[in-house]
Amino acid sequence: MATVEQRYQHLEKTIRGSNISADFNQIRAAFEYAQAHHGSQLRRDGTPYITHPLNVAQIVAEMRLDSESIQAALLHDCIEDTDSTYEDIAKRFGTAVADIVEGVTKLTRVHWTTMEEEQMENLRKMLFAMSRDIRVILIKIADRLHNMRTMEYQTPEKQRKKAFETMEIYAPIAHRLGMQKIKWELEDLSLKYLDPIGYDEITSALQERQEEYEAFMDRVQEEIVRRLDELKIENTVYGRVKHPYSIYRKMYAQDKTFDEVYDLFAFRVIVNTVADCYNVLGAIHDLYKPVLGRFKDYIAMPKPNMYQSLHTTVIGDDGIPFEVQIRTYEMHAIAEYGVAAHWKYKQGIQSDNKEQTYEWIRRLLENQEDADAEDFIHNLKVDMFDDEVYVFTPRGDVTNLPAGATPIDFAYSIHSAIGNSMTGAKVNGRMVGFDYVLHNGDIVEILTSKSAKGPSRDWMQIAKSSEARSKIRQWFKKERRDENIANGRSAFEAELKHAGIPMSAVVAPDILEKVLKPTSFNTLDEMYAAIGYGGYTAQKAVHRFQVELAAQQKAEKAAKAEAAKTADNKPKPQPPKRTRSEKGIIVEGLSNCLVKFAKCCTPVPGDDIIGFITRGYGVSVHRKDCPNASPEHQKEEPGRWITVSWGEDTHLNYATALEVVCKDRNNLLVDISTAISVCKVGVANLNVRTTSDGFAIFYLTINVTDRQQLDAVMTKIHNIPDVIKVTRTAA
Repeated sequence: MATVEQRYQHLEKTIRGSNISADFNQIRAAFEYAQAHHGSQLRRDGTPYITHPLNVAQIVAEMRLDSESIQAALLHDCIEDTDSTYEDIAKRFGTAVADIVEGVTKLTRVHWTTMEEEQMENLRKMLFAMSRDIRVILIKIADRLHNMRTMEYQTPEKQRKKAFETMEIYAPIAHRLGMQKIKWELEDLSLKYLDPIGYDEITSALQERQEEYEAFMDRVQEEIVRRLDELKIENTVYGRVKHPYSIYRKMYAQDKTFDEVYDLFAFRVIVNTVADCYNVLGAIHDLYKPVLGRFKDYIAMPKPNMYQSLHTTVIGDDGIPFEVQIRTYEMHAIAEYGVAAHWKYKQGIQSDNKEQTYEWIRRLLENQEDADAEDFIHNLKVDMFDDEVYVFTPRGDVTNLPAGATPIDFAYSIHSAIGNSMTGAKVNGRMVGFDYVLHNGDIVEILTSKSAKGPSRDWMQIAKSSEARSKIRQWFKKERRDENIANGRSAFEAELKHAGIPMSAVVAPDILEKVLKPTSFNTLDEMYAAIGYGGYTAQKAVHRFQVELAAQQKAEKAAKAEAAKTADNKPKPQPPKRTRSEKGIIVEGLSNCLVKFAKCCTPVPGDDIIGFITRGYGVSVHRKDCPNASPEHQKEEPGRWITVSWGEDTHLNYATALEVVCKDRNNLLVDISTAISVCKVGVANLNVRTTSDGFAIFYLTINVTDRQQLDAVMTKIHNIPDVIKVTRTAA
């Protein structure tokens, strides 16, 4: 294994080989500073901690970034993990390096109420730093890449958590920045821990067929090179097997086995000029049979991440389909390293179009200013990670929008005034509804009127992009404050009633202050206004009060118990003997009896319960609020109802049933499944039926540990848009 000094020498060799104009004295100083401050810290694999910053700097150097970036990579964990400070780094290495290190540093010293809030603030800070200096995210991606490469030393729980976060956040950011090579590696490494069986199945199958695949790719490569040489087109051609996650996604989406996936191969043809690209395309289509509908011209219409290439899928003589990507050498550099390929800091030159290139980051931040944690994460995924659709203005200008976008999204992407005065839309010369889903190549014309009354509240549900929703919220926030407060108060009080919370409990000064403090609201009216214009939901507001009231009740109960213990030291009569039965239930007065949970009410730990002595099967445990355990039923057979309670050794999981009533829409099942998954709860059974009047009713049986986890799941599901009611039912 290489020593720390050997690793550093390898880093310097990489920098020199990349022709980077580097300050090696400062890079060496940054290395020694980081080594001294990390001191005797070790990684989980037992190696000195400094090996991690060195590896991150190595990845940054391979991206061909500048000297300041490499220094920041070496120092990126100093503020977070050592006694080093921003001021000290700025003094020794300059404010530019210190700013990058500060941008990469996570907010680990701040306490957040929920995991979503912590993730939101870290991402918001990172995006803000990106908007000022894109090197922040480049180093952060390099940091995550090395961590994923060495993830085998972490616990299984941390492996899954980091892999999921990488797949959801960092791989898509790499994609948005055009860094395809790193994106693919992040996806493959994440899959390794999220579905190790699926990953091993694909990699093993690829390894078994390696010789067969290499022979096929060599033959196709020779055919392409021979034809291009005949046409006197200078070229570089190579083939590759698609990476494991790409194959996995195809298998999952199309419900196929590995042997049923045929388009496993992609070939790249790299040439000198754009004209050569189109000449090569003609040669490829002459050599092989093109597949209809599988040609994409990203040269004429580049992706927002600067990616340019011609894509076509063809079939050879042996019937095997494969993709051919045709691009220039400059396009290839951008495709591999994205924004890093355009880096100009290394020459000390600021990019002329830097403001425009990274405008999407600033726009993304502006659109999320009023969003809470969950909305921020959701909108981030929509704006950055969803597939995109390209449409034209009547003048022929190209506008890219999230897949599924509508004329409303298009109008607000032009200007908020256009959206606010919109009265209709034409697509390809025909009138369409506001909810029309735009397709690639559509020509969109927005009809406006000075007498327009402004956006409708329904537009919030129709708009796909967070930019449009943000501008609609801003309009309602500005124009209809009194109406917003009234509507918001009405929705909030209705939700309070549904939750069984009196208004008097909400307005108590100690409760109100604690609930509003973590939010951006100073008064209840501000919260009502936000609910009214759609910037906040009544369900989330009530949930915050529920959490705070429960915490207060728990504290009061503990205080009373302590006071009673102090005040009364007299010997107390012993309670009736309780004998532990099975399944974590204590049955008073009985021992070694069978216990079952009533399917009419499916109790879980934390529910108030009562027992019923059955004929032939021990004690059946009901919730006290179960209709079958009502006072009337207890009066009919008083001798068979007994006291039961939960023991301290309750089972790991208890099955309970839920009914979820929703307005039917696309992706509803996905949203509900995601909400349950986030709560780390297993699903034992799931059925759904739709009604003729546009509703969907889900029947779920889930396994939870206690009432607290069940309440969390129900709240999470209730917060999903279009979910009307969540209730417990019979299993």
